[in-house]
Amino acid sequence: MFAIPGQSPVTVTPAAAKQIARLMQKQEAAGLRIGVKKGGCAGMEYTMDYVSQVETHDEVVEVEGGARVLIAPMAQMFLFGTEIDYETSLLESGFKFRNPNVVDACGCGESIKFDESLTQNG
Repeated sequence: MFAIPGQSPVTVTPAAAKQIARLMQKQEAAGLRIGVKKGGCAGMEYTMDYVSQVETHDEVVEVEGGARVLIAPMAQMFLFGTEIDYETSLLESGFKFRNPNVVDACGCGESIKFDESLTQNG
């Protein structure tokens, strides 16, 4: 929907691709659907769900190694240009989103705020 021909709407690092593919296989999933929803102290939160089928309007990003990221229709404009990574440290591991459309985030890193031009209705 919001794609630029020849350019992927999101990029996935090799570490994230490996983790997505591993979890897809384990859960027998068609892909990892990412989206956004209202919530959290900054106003919006990312959503991530392994799903059994691709929906009609999902933006599909095929990644080397068998990983597939599906972008929910209402999230496409918010996620365009995002890099998805998977990081592991001594205390935690998880997916990290480096999103150029985010203008603020809460201290815990779970809630984000987007540029207001993306959230206005008209």
